[in-house]
Amino acid sequence: MMAVVSTSANISLPIFLVDAFAAKQFQGNPAAVCLLQNEILSDVQMLQIAQEMKQSETAFVSPVNQADNFQTGSNFNLRWFTPTNEVNLCGHATMATSAVIFEKKCNVNEQLTFHTRSGQLMVKTCHEDLVMDFPMYPTVPQEESTVKELIKLSIGEIIPQDLQFATLQFGDLVIRLPDTLSRNDLENLKPDTTAMMKAQPNGPVKGVIITLKGSHENGATDDNDQQFDFISRYFAPWNGIPEDPVTGAAHTVLASYWSRQLNKTSLYARQCSARGGNVRLTVKETRVDLAGKASIVVEGKINLNKC
Repeated sequence: MMAVVSTSANISLPIFLVDAFAAKQFQGNPAAVCLLQNEILSDVQMLQIAQEMKQSETAFVSPVNQADNFQTGSNFNLRWFTPTNEVNLCGHATMATSAVIFEKKCNVNEQLTFHTRSGQLMVKTCHEDLVMDFPMYPTVPQEESTVKELIKLSIGEIIPQDLQFATLQFGDLVIRLPDTLSRNDLENLKPDTTAMMKAQPNGPVKGVIITLKGSHENGATDDNDQQFDFISRYFAPWNGIPEDPVTGAAHTVLASYWSRQLNKTSLYARQCSARGGNVRLTVKETRVDLAGKASIVVEGKINLNKC
């Protein structure tokens, strides 16, 4: 990973804004991507840049070997910061980073390997999609009594069909809505994210995934009337993200859950935020491929003054 020291001179860094899991601009989940060639930033500086960018995540990427560059290198260090803290895994910012390296830097490799706090993550191009090879995170049943208040703040008086918890990495509570509900029911939920955070200020829960089995009958279809296997929304106020538009990391949890529930290894999903995004998943034992498109919206420089 990148060393932690402060810059000692004025520097100008390339920075991009990319809509990930989006077939076109202004959809999906935006992430900022900051390229570092030989520059080394402190954790404080990276957090300050993330706060300035005001996106759910800002990615910082640099070649593992300083002799490499973004055109020919295939191994990169990658870190992700929300406006409040560093996170262990971020799918959409990884996709955004890959889009910048492949499209803007014209990288010659078929696959990129990112060295992260979650181990090695691989991303390759496939037709018009970016395909991310991520670890998959299993869930275990969750007792309702320990999270009763959090459930009510998330879904009101609805009685969940299932409760699961992803203990590894994230601390995500998975709330499955009854199959009798519709896509509209999911989209119309208004979780009280401020109260949710107060209800579990120091507990194990760091994110809430609300999910529903897809069907034609409940409206879980795409623009071409293809059925989604499942749909979801994701809330992480503990990480400074009231609701995330499209969350790759959450789908590493949902892939594990829904592949067991549906007995399928190929899944088609929709995250039903206001912006929304579609994700195709392929389950491979302990890992999962997440495929989607990305659109680069903004390209510029961020200037850092001498410390």
